[in-house]
Amino acid sequence: MLPRERTPRQRIVDLLTGARLSSFQLAQMLGIPERQVEDHLPHVVKTIARDKTKKFILDPARCQDCDFVFRDRTKLTRPSRCPQCRSEDITAPRYGVDQAAQKP
Repeated sequence: MLPRERTPRQRIVDLLTGARLSSFQLAQMLGIPERQVEDHLPHVVKTIARDKTKKFILDPARCQDCDFVFRDRTKLTRPSRCPQCRSEDITAPRYGVDQAAQKP
């Protein structure tokens, strides 16, 4: 019997482990639409939160005109406009999975 193929969420975790990627980059690597990747991300975050050996990393989006950083944003998607300068030139957030620090 052939092994079952990994789910898109499992493949997202595999790609994010040890790397920082945007949803566009993940979509290109997985061959699925970017919107579908964005729909999977909250579930990936929950899965990683249950695993005490891993930690989800979010490098927040940033305005390229005024360098405003979207630190307090709860949504994982790219914002449409900067609240300070109203620019739409926003970098996409990047996601990653790292190994959690082991407590002695």
